[in-house]
Amino acid sequence: MIRWVLAIFLGLIVFSALLPWLEKLGVGRLPGDVRFKLFGHSFCLPFASTILISLVFFLIARFLK
Repeated sequence: MIRWVLAIFLGLIVFSALLPWLEKLGVGRLPGDVRFKLFGHSFCLPFASTILISLVFFLIARFLK
């Protein structure tokens, strides 16, 4: 269980770093992604996009195995 939490946390960090580039592709605006402004800064928590990208990588790994 702790490995999944750590994997999701690391995925969110990586995804947040890549978000400006991925927004050009339309990723980061799914219904489960949370955006909010706090003290003049815009924050994004891309939960649904992270799950979608993880599923894609899982399927690719599954087919390559």
